[in-house]
Amino acid sequence: MDENNKEKHIRRVRYNGSHPRTFAEKYKELSPDQYGETIEKVVSRGQTPAGTHIPICPAEILQVLDIRPGINVLDATLGYGGHSGLILEKMEGQGLLVGVDVDPLELPKAEARLRRVGWDESVFKTRRMNFAAIASLSFEFGQFDAVLADLGVSSMQLDNPERGFTFKVKGPLDLRLNPNKGVPASEMIQKMNEEALSTVLFANADEPHHLRLAAAIYKKRFEIHTTQDLNNLIRHSLQGVVNNADDMKKAVQCCFQAFRIAVNEEFVVLDRFLDALPFILSPKGKVAILTFHSGEDRRVKKSFQQFYRTGIFSEISDGCIRPSFEEQENNPRSRCAKLRYATRAE
Repeated sequence: MDENNKEKHIRRVRYNGSHPRTFAEKYKELSPDQYGETIEKVVSRGQTPAGTHIPICPAEILQVLDIRPGINVLDATLGYGGHSGLILEKMEGQGLLVGVDVDPLELPKAEARLRRVGWDESVFKTRRMNFAAIASLSFEFGQFDAVLADLGVSSMQLDNPERGFTFKVKGPLDLRLNPNKGVPASEMIQKMNEEALSTVLFANADEPHHLRLAAAIYKKRFEIHTTQDLNNLIRHSLQGVVNNADDMKKAVQCCFQAFRIAVNEEFVVLDRFLDALPFILSPKGKVAILTFHSGEDRRVKKSFQQFYRTGIFSEISDGCIRPSFEEQENNPRSRCAKLRYATRAE
């Protein structure tokens, strides 16, 4: 081969010590197809490999949605594609699954993963869109026999410091699910007054110290640019007020959650999705929704109950399904998940 035409060799990321620590250094975890043994070791420790996502309540979802060959399925939050991969296996190459996601960075990766294992356009199609607009999909694909929505932020987004979702490592305070739309959280915070900050913290995360935190954030709003800036400010503001390490961590998580919801208008989007659901479901069609905090769960529960009372839904879940103790031990990120389901009337 001509020396000039040789493909340039790219060296893997080097790291100090015996084990990689930063996201970029974990090259084996970021290549699950190539390093399956490493992935198994990480999962066996009860951790989620960097750049991947472990589907939550997979068996329960397959059961309540009654996945079988020949049906029309919508995965309204494709994410890593874990749930969709299991659904496609149960469909046995018969029927159609449409995978939707708003994230322009992760959607192509998920599609590529599922294409590599043999799911072509005849059984699996994708659309990049916000799931608030799902009504348009029924015009293209007809009504769906099963709809799944996993409302959690994916592990790929949480783990990558460049996305600005985690307080554990330094990164830009972004928090956008679609980084090409809207403004990052740091910019949004700069434009908010103290009352608006307090409202966001209380309404989106039930944060008990919302008044104190809002005052502190407002005072330093032009100095908050990174995830660590916000993390440190929250901890400093609650010093002497919150003395338990777990409670302090929870307060930080609540604040990040509150601003993420605000940046992405998640409650507005969820309400639109719930309103459109009955009209995209076929008669006897089923929907399953995974929620991860009380604000989401309240909305799903209220919507299901409303459609049940009016006869649009013939069945709704009695309470919520929680991940098993074993699943929570193996996948700590599943611990706050709640699964609710409903069935469309004939």
